[in-house]
Amino acid sequence: MEDPDYWRKVFDKQTGTDVKLTDEQIEKIHNIASGKYPTIGYNPYEPFLDIYSSRKEIHPIDNRPEPKARFIPSKDEMRMVSRMVHAIKMGWAKGPKNKKEEPKAYDLWASEDALDNVTKSQLSRMRVHMPAPKVALPTHAESYNPPEEYLFDDEERKKWEEAEKEDRVLNFMPSKYDALRKVPQYDKFITERFERCLDLYLAPRQRKMRIHADPTDLLPDLPNPNDLRPFPTTLAFYMRGHTGQVRAISVEPVHGELLASGGEDGTVRIWMMATGRCIKTFQMDGEVTSVAFSPVADRTLLAVAYEGKYVAILNTGCGDRLHVQQTETLLAETPTESQEDGAIVTWRKSKDKLVLKMPNEVRQVTWHAKGDYFASVAIDDIAKSVYVHQMSKAKSQCPFQKRKGHVQAVTFHPTQARLFVATKIHVREYDLARCVLVKKLITGCKHISSMATDANGENLFLGGLDRRFCWMDLQMGNKPWKKLKHHTAAVRSVAYHKKYPLLATVSDDGTAMVYYARIYSDFSKDNELYPVKRLRAHERTSNDLCMLHTTWHPTQPWLITAGADGTIALFTY
Repeated sequence: MEDPDYWRKVFDKQTGTDVKLTDEQIEKIHNIASGKYPTIGYNPYEPFLDIYSSRKEIHPIDNRPEPKARFIPSKDEMRMVSRMVHAIKMGWAKGPKNKKEEPKAYDLWASEDALDNVTKSQLSRMRVHMPAPKVALPTHAESYNPPEEYLFDDEERKKWEEAEKEDRVLNFMPSKYDALRKVPQYDKFITERFERCLDLYLAPRQRKMRIHADPTDLLPDLPNPNDLRPFPTTLAFYMRGHTGQVRAISVEPVHGELLASGGEDGTVRIWMMATGRCIKTFQMDGEVTSVAFSPVADRTLLAVAYEGKYVAILNTGCGDRLHVQQTETLLAETPTESQEDGAIVTWRKSKDKLVLKMPNEVRQVTWHAKGDYFASVAIDDIAKSVYVHQMSKAKSQCPFQKRKGHVQAVTFHPTQARLFVATKIHVREYDLARCVLVKKLITGCKHISSMATDANGENLFLGGLDRRFCWMDLQMGNKPWKKLKHHTAAVRSVAYHKKYPLLATVSDDGTAMVYYARIYSDFSKDNELYPVKRLRAHERTSNDLCMLHTTWHPTQPWLITAGADGTIALFTY
């Protein structure tokens, strides 16, 4: 019978017998054959315990004292040094022999950028190499046959000879020759080459590190426009009725229920703001250039400037009956008969209005905050172009006798007896009570077209025909705080809201820019100005005019614009 344990037996050479393997030994053999650890249950990833670094010991592991030999100079080193000193004295010691440098052969035809067989010092010099600035190319004045305008006359020649060498624009005097063969040797050639060499090795060169920045990172961080609401975003409706340009508009300043507009057709129309319906029309004797509602709440007065050198004070007859009757009484009691003979501005009553005969055509009319005074600006460039009128006494006076520039617009200070007068490039602030100049502002505009102020009179907003918009902070100085150029055509009008931090500019490019303009009374905070919306509503005419005037609703964030196409647009949010 065969042995069933033959596969367990192994021949032992020492004893010459077969040894039967146990189950544990067979298990180890199987583990070794399969690439496992022979010991059953062996864990190769036991947690490591570092007894020297895991715990902070108070006493050192080895605290043996230092041997005395470490504090005594080495005698072996002393003997070695003495032998070397004796060899030097006897002349036996010889230094290392200098190796003869083999002559280097340079490849003349190799590329200059080739880095083969280049030493480290050469590489370092190549990295920091800065090429010398090139010599400037010759100009027309250095030609042997230059044009006549480059040659010096007697006065220029004398001026060049008397000037110092460092102050001369040209270090040579241009000369003219008929042919190139007649040009003599340049006598300053060696001097210029010498100065060039001095500049190359004496003038230090500086390496400027360029900042590689993303252009978008340089833009200012603008807030989300949705966080700055409310502001007008949608065209609500058009008001149609004028047959020509709508040159001026004005909103009733208290409740904003009425809108007055004056146009090229010579009519002044009163509109209902809520519905856009025309409720009244006044026919004037000329084209209307400016309209302005009286700021007093219990008066229904409207100042109108129209061609023919006239300014009219109308009673609109719209609104509260009591206010209409008070306005009629006010117009009837105005003492127009008490004016002096030979007055430049004449006052007269005509039905339900006052008419002022001006010496020149009027560009603009504006009211003082108390409603008794109003000012007018003439179109012509004359000395007496600004007049201030007092309605209670029916008198007019010209505060300026000298011409300071072509006046473009005026506006009263909201709280003080001051007048802002804008010429083409400057704005002057006058104190009307003391008749003195308070401040002269440098705007930076080439041609101012419109001007507006905030409720406190501490900021001025200017629009120019050079497409610029300027924000003047009167507390910061006489120069603009901000200058923007968001329009592609002339800016015709600027308006600031009385209640909300909103600002608008209109232009001949057919757009109205709405800005979020926050004004802080705290001097530690800067004012904020962010563009939030661009509105379009009117069409450009053949003479490249589009939006001519704009104004805000006094209580709502609504914007009203007047266009050269004969329409009035209302934008709401």
